[in-house]
Amino acid sequence: MASETDNKALLAQLRIDRGSPEPEASPNRRLWIIGAAVLVAIGAVAWWLTGRQAAVSVRTAEARAIAAGGAGNASVLDATGYVTARREATVSAQITGTLTQVLIEEGDHVKVGQVLGRLDDTAQRATLAQAQAQVNSAQALLTQAQANLIQSERDVKRAEDLVKRNLVSEQAVEQARTQVATQGAQALSQRRLIDVAQANLRSAQVQLDYCTVRAPFTGVVIAKAAQVGEIISPFSAGGGFTRTGIGTIVDMDSLEIEVDVNEAYINRVQPGQPVESVLNAYPDWRIPSHVIAIIPTADRSKATVKVRIGLDGKDPRIVPDMGVRVSFLEEKKADAQPQAQPRGALVPVAAIRTDADRAVVFVIKDKKARRRAVTLGGTYGDSRQVLTGIDVGETVILDPPAELKDESPVTQAKS
Repeated sequence: MASETDNKALLAQLRIDRGSPEPEASPNRRLWIIGAAVLVAIGAVAWWLTGRQAAVSVRTAEARAIAAGGAGNASVLDATGYVTARREATVSAQITGTLTQVLIEEGDHVKVGQVLGRLDDTAQRATLAQAQAQVNSAQALLTQAQANLIQSERDVKRAEDLVKRNLVSEQAVEQARTQVATQGAQALSQRRLIDVAQANLRSAQVQLDYCTVRAPFTGVVIAKAAQVGEIISPFSAGGGFTRTGIGTIVDMDSLEIEVDVNEAYINRVQPGQPVESVLNAYPDWRIPSHVIAIIPTADRSKATVKVRIGLDGKDPRIVPDMGVRVSFLEEKKADAQPQAQPRGALVPVAAIRTDADRAVVFVIKDKKARRRAVTLGGTYGDSRQVLTGIDVGETVILDPPAELKDESPVTQAKS
């Protein structure tokens, strides 16, 4: 009986009481659960942020079709140079003097003959007044000599009448005639003195005019070299205290381009050859140009030959000393037969990047950059023919940044 009682007691201990409440979780266990949930949430956010790339803003262009016969004349040679002015002058006075007026500033447009400045002309005006006085004095003396001559001529006539009536001797008539000749010579001498005085007057006027500095031709002031109170001189004298000019003027209609062409490729350049010029300041602006002349001398230190290029159009954006890239174009032959449609598409040179010795172009598809390996053809100005890898009408990325990868999200920058 005792053993049976013990078994019942053990079964009672093992029985689960469904009606009794569950024991409460400890506070430490609850904090551990909350901390684990927060860590899981932070990890999920970090994974989402690191897995998502920011969209890259890029400039784009459209791949164009190549017209039959080519996209204009193909480039046979590229070179770099600078814009230069054939007519550029540092304007100075022809005499040494002190500036009293400077009437120009950088950027001013001036016309031929326009006054640019004035020198102190006190001495020149005094000399001019003296010369004018000498002219007036000489003219007065001439008037006196002419009056004496007229009187002497009258005396001769009276003496001749008296001789006919035997009232005076023949000697009196001869003396009167001698007096007329003398008075005529004096009048003629006085006229020559007037000529000398007038020449001195003109010389004094020229010296006075030299005190006014005028523009020698129509152009634009690019430099102002002197201020009021400074001494200017056409001679390099006086050290740093004397200026040799009041300013520099450039004739903008005389602007052209000078480039140095390697002598090994000068055979590709001919006078009159069409050229396409692109200023470094305006890379999207192509300026029609032409070869003016090939300077018939070479620079032995650089092994180059200088070529002058004329601009077919004038524009105020073109200024001297600007850097420029030129493409010498192949001239089309008048009797050339129509050509078949060229292969591939034209894309700007800026869209082409070299990766691992392969030419690649990035196109935009579904707002993502897609890397394309391409096969290149000829050069047409600032564009390049792509034989394979790009279709006409696709949007290519210009100047793709180094960090741009295949499948990178992109946005098109507003132009």
